[in-house]
Order: sequence, then C-alpha cells, then structure tokens
Amino acid sequence: MSEDGFFARLKQGLARSSRNLTEGIAGIITKRKLDATTLDELEELLIAADLGTRLAADVAARLRDIRVEHEASSADIRRVLAEEIAKSLTPVERRFVIDPATKPFVVLVVGVNGGGKTTTIGKLAQRYRAAGLTVVLAACDTFRAAAVEQLKIWGARSGATVVAGAAGADAAGLAFDALNQAKRAGANLLLIDTAGRLHNKAHLMDELAKLLRVLKKADAAAPHAVLLVLDATVGQNALAQVQAFRDMVGVTGLVMTKLDGTAKGGVLVPLAEKFSMPVHFIGIGEKADDLRDFSAADFAKSLVGLD
Repeated sequence: MSEDGFFARLKQGLARSSRNLTEGIAGIITKRKLDATTLDELEELLIAADLGTRLAADVAARLRDIRVEHEASSADIRRVLAEEIAKSLTPVERRFVIDPATKPFVVLVVGVNGGGKTTTIGKLAQRYRAAGLTVVLAACDTFRAAAVEQLKIWGARSGATVVAGAAGADAAGLAFDALNQAKRAGANLLLIDTAGRLHNKAHLMDELAKLLRVLKKADAAAPHAVLLVLDATVGQNALAQVQAFRDMVGVTGLVMTKLDGTAKGGVLVPLAEKFSMPVHFIGIGEKADDLRDFSAADFAKSLVGLD
C-alpha cells in the first residue's frame, strides 16, 4: 500500500474520532462568536475527546490570539488543533530500529487482554520477513490455545519459525528455549508473544517479571526492546497501563492498535505528554500492511479531518 493510500486509510480509520471533534467544533462555533464562553466550551470538548487538559489549554490560548485579529472559523480551529496535536506528538515519533549486529534482536511484546499483541507480532513478522530478515516467533501465551494457533498461521504466512509448547507450559521456560533456538539458527529477530494480563493484577505482572529474569540468563542484554501494545478503545485507561507496564518491565516503545474502531484516538496526546515514550507503530485494521510507522503530522491531520 502506498503512503497516500495509507493516509486515506488512516483518515478513514480515525473517522469516528474525527467526526466527534469536527461536529463538536462546528456545533459550538455556529451557536455564537468565539468569545470567552465559546473558548471554555471548546476546551471542554477537547478534554472530553481524550486530548488532555494541556493541549486543550494551548489550543484555547492560540485561538484567543487569533480572535484579536479576526473571528476564527471552524476551519481555523481545526488547523490550529492539528498543529498543536502534531507539536505534542512529534517528539515521540520514533522509527523502530533493529540492530543488525545483535542476533537475535529480542523483542518482548506485552499488554492487557485483547489489546492485539498476537496480531501485532504477526504483522511485524511479515514486515521483517519481507525485508529479508530471519524471524522466530515465541508463542508464550501458553494458556490461550487460540493465540498459539494464530501465531502459527502468521508464521506460515510470513515464513517465520514458530516455537510453541504444550498448553499451559511455563512461559518463561519457553521464552528461554526460543531464545537459544534463535541463537543457534543465527536468526535476526525473536518476537516473544506473552499472555494478556491486567496491569493491576500483581501476580500476573510477577509472572512477566519472571520471564524477563529467565531471558537474561540466556542473554544478559535481552530483551533488547519491550513493546507495549495498547488498544485505542480504552481511552484514558491507557495511561494507567503504560505506567504499570513501564514500571514492571521497562517498556521501551508503544504500539497503538484498533484506531479504526474508536472515537478515543486522541488519547495518544496525553500519553505522549505524560511519558515521552516512543510511539513506533499504529494499527488501523487486521491486514499486515495496516500496521505502519507512526507519523505525528499524518495522525494529527487525520484526527481533525484535514487533507
């Protein structure tokens, strides 16, 4: 898919988020001039759209300046909003880089139940296999048979090797075995799937910490990256997830999925402002090429419905 084609898909995917914003802005502007009361309503609208209090205040401040010169239209507001969103997100726009000198480059993928971890791993496998890398997938979500089968399908589709164990097998032990197998094979990349776990369940988070400790017995530097997969539909709850997983497993970057099924896509803004954590990929569908590198400018324009 071309970049233009993906931008069109991104706009389509963010349509629910965009529609809430554009209709809300138009409704406020058509009721009255851009006075103090209107600006207060706009701030409330932006906060309700999960864009956060800081961005809402910044947009309102810029619009107050514009108002001194002329009355702002709905298009003016959307332009200012896109610029402020891009300004907030540009510092976290970071390409995901695999060190070619590290074999295998180990990526641990974590997140809550249903966030899209296994699908994301499958898409990454296809991406890097297409780039010529040898890829091993570790099916460490051992309690969910469907996840293992799903990973095997992605492996067969992409040509990646899948390491899996018996149902209910020890996830840490399986990760250890997968890393050693990937080493012996001289693989470029090892992607480790993990069971979904609620960030507020201590015993489940402890299991994840155990997996990390065991990996380091095979390679003291592993994992080389820890990707937290976030489901955009959870809105502000994503902030608590990032906090918990970052504290427990040292998350190095974010993947935001399911942007095509939510009106809460704006939550990336407060996430960026609070954690300054790299956003590597965004997902807007189920196909392999629906996972793309994050672009702050494209995301900002799509979120407010601009071309």
